[in-house]
Amino acid sequence: MAVALSPAATSLRLKSFTAVRFFSFYRKTPKTHLTPAFHFPLKPSTSNSTPFLPLHYCRTRSFCSVISAAVSSGEATKTETFEKNELQKGEIVGEFRKRLRIVDIKGGPDEGLNRLDETLVVRGWVRTFRAQSSIIFIEVNDGSCLSNLQCVMSSDAEGYDQIESGLISTGASLLVQGVLVKSQGSKQKVELKVEKLILVGTSDPSFPIQKKRVSREFLRTKAHLRPRTNTFGAVARVRNALAYATHKFFQENGFVWVSSPIITASDCEGAGEQFCVTTLIPSSRETTDSPVAAIPRTEDGSVDWSQDFFGKPAFLTVSGQLNGETYATALSDVYTFGPTFRAENSNTSRHLAEFWLNAKTDSSISKMIEPELAFADLDDDMACATAYLQYVVQYILENCKEDMDFFNTWIEKGIISRLSDVVEKSFVQLTYTDAIDLLLKAKKKFEFPVKWGCDLQSEHERYITEVAFGGCPVIIRDYPKEIKAFYMRENDDEKTVAAMDMLVPRVGELIGGSQREERLEHLEKRLDGLKLNKESYWWYLDLRRYGSVPHAGFGLGFERLVQFATGIDNIRDAIPFPRAPGSAEF
Repeated sequence: MAVALSPAATSLRLKSFTAVRFFSFYRKTPKTHLTPAFHFPLKPSTSNSTPFLPLHYCRTRSFCSVISAAVSSGEATKTETFEKNELQKGEIVGEFRKRLRIVDIKGGPDEGLNRLDETLVVRGWVRTFRAQSSIIFIEVNDGSCLSNLQCVMSSDAEGYDQIESGLISTGASLLVQGVLVKSQGSKQKVELKVEKLILVGTSDPSFPIQKKRVSREFLRTKAHLRPRTNTFGAVARVRNALAYATHKFFQENGFVWVSSPIITASDCEGAGEQFCVTTLIPSSRETTDSPVAAIPRTEDGSVDWSQDFFGKPAFLTVSGQLNGETYATALSDVYTFGPTFRAENSNTSRHLAEFWLNAKTDSSISKMIEPELAFADLDDDMACATAYLQYVVQYILENCKEDMDFFNTWIEKGIISRLSDVVEKSFVQLTYTDAIDLLLKAKKKFEFPVKWGCDLQSEHERYITEVAFGGCPVIIRDYPKEIKAFYMRENDDEKTVAAMDMLVPRVGELIGGSQREERLEHLEKRLDGLKLNKESYWWYLDLRRYGSVPHAGFGLGFERLVQFATGIDNIRDAIPFPRAPGSAEF
């Protein structure tokens, strides 16, 4: 951002900018100008207000102080804007005020017409920039909504010389003050007639995100900049709304949020696909040069875990469920919402290595939503999962209309109708055995053969929900125990467990859950049968020794939910910084 300073630096030609949070440092030189403590060449101004200096080089003062010091009353003197407002010892912290955003201007039903003739200040980044004779049209976006605010600037506006000097370009950050007027164009109802423009930060010509569309594959290599595109900005806002709605649903229904540990010594799923956490390998600065022989070993040649940080093998968690159960047996209804990790060497569009959580997710790191209900059975679990999904989907349909319209137009035509069906239609449930019979009778050849005891694949799940039940969400229950985790309650037939998977159109499995095995002897028998070390689960078994109750829960991969809600094909585009085999940038 640049501000014109008079030769004696005695005034700031700013009248009514509101506060902006920005901090930096200045020193004073014997010359008439304020200069940074490191070299910064002053660029001569073509206006009568002389040199321009980026405002973020202004002494030890906040950006908001510099701007707000000159509001309303005309030009402010050097003493008023710099010396009088210097921070004093014991000065109180200023009041926090929510800033005006573009969504506040254009997001209402009137799309800004209710604010006509108001003088407003907006801050954001240049999306497009074009000149028509002496009139300049700048599309500014601040990330608060999909819409840009068109700013129309004539040659008599303050800061126009920055246009003439070529400092304004796509990607640059601006602070603009002007009067909101009816737009002369047909693409928007209002536009900002610019009175003042301040350049906050220039953008190098190499800025890779221009008006021309680029592929999502390319944008994955620019994950630090892709939020500035329409698609990823919309994904981020819907993701935020889904997270908010998740907490809102569980809090309104009496659940307590619990933070589950990231590092664990047990494997919730029993699949062994975990990332090992160890200090036996030297610190990150030395890792690449560390010899394998430096890892301590026992006499038989095995890794000596007793010398590790935790004194035994430790891993990044694949699920917070087991820990959630401990609090459910004390607080009744709880939920966890945090990162989980899986060392599954998969590079499909469905998987990440970091989860914010799902049982069948193809990526290393993601986020999981995992509620646990005490004094509950599988029917209660299915009812909770259904109510939760309908709640969060309805929330984004009502509160993210502009972004959802964008997805409906550019990402997946018909997505609003598909999501509306989830909210409005009743969910169907059928047993795993019935689902297998249905698939065997289907007049369709599947890539993966179907038989009782097989784990259903995505093609099977989508056929059931999209074709067999016409787009209606379906819950399949009572799975063979051989294909499910050790903690699921065994049914009376001793062949199946009280497990359920919720299937939705286009995605297949979205939620997986079960009634947990609350009977100590059955759980110990199951651990023995799977050859899992009971000593590692001693505390989990204790829950069955001391006041055990029937309880149930489910897990939902947050990135899979974002995929489902936005229509984004690849799960790597549903998380800000994806982690997958061979990929750990940013």
